[in-house]
Amino acid sequence: MLELFDVRPAGDGRFTGGSDGGSRRVVDGTQLLAQALVAAAKTFEDKVIRSGHATFSRAVDPERPVEFVVEETHRGRSMASAVVGVEQGGRRCATVSVLADTPTADVVRHHVPRPEVPGPAAAVSADMPLTGRDLRIVGVADVNDPDEVGPPELHAWLRYDPIPDRDDLAKALLAHFTGHLSVSATLRAHPGVGTAQAHHTLSTAPMTVAVRFHEPAGWDGWLLYSHESIQVGAGMSCVRGLVHTEDGRLVASFTQEAMIRPLRGDDTAIPAEARL
Repeated sequence: MLELFDVRPAGDGRFTGGSDGGSRRVVDGTQLLAQALVAAAKTFEDKVIRSGHATFSRAVDPERPVEFVVEETHRGRSMASAVVGVEQGGRRCATVSVLADTPTADVVRHHVPRPEVPGPAAAVSADMPLTGRDLRIVGVADVNDPDEVGPPELHAWLRYDPIPDRDDLAKALLAHFTGHLSVSATLRAHPGVGTAQAHHTLSTAPMTVAVRFHEPAGWDGWLLYSHESIQVGAGMSCVRGLVHTEDGRLVASFTQEAMIRPLRGDDTAIPAEARL
């Protein structure tokens, strides 16, 4: 996955990359977000990435190459910004707005403390395969199970090996997991509805993901991803999240808007692995 994040230059302001759809014929939106962040970092080599806001408009096929087109909107001494277009087959599939800057000394400092939840040793190992990643969910045996009912929140401990030394790849790795549990956190509050129904009786997909990086991306050991679904209705959900290190530093925060709708009758003509 780190190799996929590390998109390759392909001319002025253009980069190319591959994809990993896993068992599905649809690329995770947060993989595209991660790749767009790396493309922007390679464009603004004298700065660091502070945030990225992605809007997804079309599904991306993992079996075809993806192109990232970086359009600079500003490059100053302190700040820089760009819009990264994610394209496949000549069509724009997503747009990522990126902010970069040159960090300075603190004027003031504070951050939201890490939630008081059990540590990784007491959490439940989760089957969400990725070589080098250990994922454990706090207090939930199966996030996909409709019978796992509780508050609309999920806390996940993650440990990666290796942890990238490069700031842009580390931030790409932080961004990659921001969309993985948001729909599950939303559905958890509603009996009889679970993520296992996604792409079968429910149509679900992230439509926007925004991630902000608050500290240098280096860390050791575990990360805690905290997801809180703050609203769902009219076919869309909204989740906000925090990423803390095990010792309590807030390294990133994120939000996600996702589509949660009944599967339309004509969607059943699409193979299940390619459905939203």
